[in-house]
Amino acid sequence: MTDTIAQSSDLIRPSWWTGSPAVPADSYVVDAAEFLGSDGRVAVTDALAERMRSTFRDVGLVHVVNTGLTEHSDMRAIAKLVVDAEMAYRAGANPRGVLEPNVYEIGAPLEAWLHYHHEMAYVGTSTKMVAFLCKRELPGRGATFVSDNLQATDALMATEFGRKLARLGVCYRRDLTDREAFVGREPIGVYNHWQHSLATDDPAEAEARAQERGLQTSWGPDRVLQTRYYVSAFEHFPQLDRNVLYSSVADHAMWFDAWPLVEQLPPEQRPLWMTFGDDSDFTREELELFVDVYDRFGTPIDWRVGDVAVICNYRFAHGRPSIRLAAGEERELGVLLGEPFQRVGDVADRW
Repeated sequence: MTDTIAQSSDLIRPSWWTGSPAVPADSYVVDAAEFLGSDGRVAVTDALAERMRSTFRDVGLVHVVNTGLTEHSDMRAIAKLVVDAEMAYRAGANPRGVLEPNVYEIGAPLEAWLHYHHEMAYVGTSTKMVAFLCKRELPGRGATFVSDNLQATDALMATEFGRKLARLGVCYRRDLTDREAFVGREPIGVYNHWQHSLATDDPAEAEARAQERGLQTSWGPDRVLQTRYYVSAFEHFPQLDRNVLYSSVADHAMWFDAWPLVEQLPPEQRPLWMTFGDDSDFTREELELFVDVYDRFGTPIDWRVGDVAVICNYRFAHGRPSIRLAAGEERELGVLLGEPFQRVGDVADRW
């Protein structure tokens, strides 16, 4: 690994959007006010289900507001009007805890900025959609951003970098630490322990579960489980029968540029690294373009308690800026993962 980014003010910082939303709110926002029951809470009805499904089908994004809901379990019932099947978060990168059955924590410190990304693009079993459920709000400062991936794909493929990415593919490298190695130690450099990521304390079982997800595995010092995944940087999207961008700098060491207890490590010592599929590193200019192409097509989702958003993992990438809470402030989103699918990468004649 080479140090392609500096640990200083020279960091490549995402801007998230141009200041104008790439997708108009009236195309994806569903106001639940017309579906409220006598208790002031949204009622699960066929009419609501059809509105949500048709919006999601047309746009790839639906944001339900004014639900009157306060609990993740109730919001999950609304999300499941679109999310037909759910997947367990196994072999994931982030250390997500469970809030409710099949509802997970974000799994990232609020102080860290989260680059645009497609959920679980770094393993062979990905997900078709992801839903977010808002239990505690931070109006004006706690937005999640989504980037229109159809526009981002077209813009990237108009560049030499995009064509190179399509030609070479990518390699995702992860180092999953051993929980036992950090007993009594400050967790400097820890992103996720393999015991948590793979839901087992058995090294042999952990390796087998990683390999089931299409990962190459090896063991490093201190029982670090090292995984490697070679795959296309794009994925064929069946609904539109076209290839779409399905990778981002979120799986590079720069994911940790604002991540407490990891940001101070030099890039080559961080738990993630990403290269082209021939194992060559990205240049700084290529990383800047990778960030910029998503930022150009960003749209904010500003949360209120009870909001439910379902995002197509093919048609949109998602991320957020860093958040610092003042005294008495809270922000809490639950995450629901949709139907799993096996990655196929790009299809030759579907560009």
